[in-house]
Amino acid sequence: METNDIKVQEPVNLSRATPFEVLASLPVPLRNAQCVVHQQEILICGGYRTNDCYSYHIFKNKYKFICSYPNDVTLWGHCVVKLVKNNNPNDITLLSFGGYNKHTLVMKYVSVWDEEKDGNRDDIKNSKHCNGWIPLVGNSNEPICIGRNKDYHEGVRAVIGGCNNNLLFITYLLKNIDVFDLNTFQYIKNATLPSDNSIMYHCFINEMMLFCDKTGLLIKYNEDNNIFKFTNLRICTTLRLSASYGYICVNNCILFFGGNNDSENLASKEVYKYSIRDDTWMKFEQNLPNPLTDCVAILSGDGKDVHIIGGYDGKKTESTHMKTNVKEWMDGETETEKQWIMEEEEKRFIEEIKLDLDGMKEELDIKKLKVKCFLLFNNLDV
Repeated sequence: METNDIKVQEPVNLSRATPFEVLASLPVPLRNAQCVVHQQEILICGGYRTNDCYSYHIFKNKYKFICSYPNDVTLWGHCVVKLVKNNNPNDITLLSFGGYNKHTLVMKYVSVWDEEKDGNRDDIKNSKHCNGWIPLVGNSNEPICIGRNKDYHEGVRAVIGGCNNNLLFITYLLKNIDVFDLNTFQYIKNATLPSDNSIMYHCFINEMMLFCDKTGLLIKYNEDNNIFKFTNLRICTTLRLSASYGYICVNNCILFFGGNNDSENLASKEVYKYSIRDDTWMKFEQNLPNPLTDCVAILSGDGKDVHIIGGYDGKKTESTHMKTNVKEWMDGETETEKQWIMEEEEKRFIEEIKLDLDGMKEELDIKKLKVKCFLLFNNLDV
């Protein structure tokens, strides 16, 4: 066994009733980790004040050390995305940027598990810039920095999009969204998010949907005209003061795991599902085994399992790594879940009536109000 192999225990089911399976413990406790899936691997690229990077092999249930961030980099709410440069599935480049102390680095990754398949690691040894973080440079070898002096990037989130997958959409404090061209290394757009709260450690997915505290947004970007369009999305009442949750988009739904309540600063064990198609929420009867915030949720390469990595339980940083089958969260509702959905729909009706009343200052639309009341009271009688 090489020095970068890490021994681990066998997976353990917490109980017959839980859908979570405990996997090999992380090599180090991690919170606010950044992870990327690459074939059968989950690449763990550091976390809060933790510079070491590891590869977790999904089938082997083992970890291997990849590298560490440079000593002058302090990780605190950074972001890592996978760059799409060609059609070679074995070629992967990672971009790491942001955080409280901003950095902009890239790493070309070659699997640290290939030695077991090929019997050597000459491809890594002979590649000067593989499996190590180096500064991002432009076409003239000039250093590139993502994040201007005025930008505050702790808890930043980003996705890659655009017609040619060359646009980096960056969302960050206080209520900012930027568009950064990865071909020209230039900012091409900055806009203010229509939010009543600050945006950090939030949910931001490739479908350009954002959730944080009381704010839910569908974001559309017109690449030809360089214009954003924002549509408000409702967040269920019990999740409105939360952020720092693990989240993943799968089967046209977003799953939310844990998080923290800003008003009480408590870690949560609750699990929620948002249906993108139906614009509806559900709180699951089944919870996480323990309260957890600052965790990361990531989908396996085959799309069958959600891995939940690290986090903070309110007292200590966790080294726990769990997985749960996606199918467990796509079944029909229990009676408890149906009751929660009904109560949440009643709250939605009341909120809509209040909005209508607020909009009737100049012209009172009694007919519209009566329809809302009729629907509300009919729903209450069910």
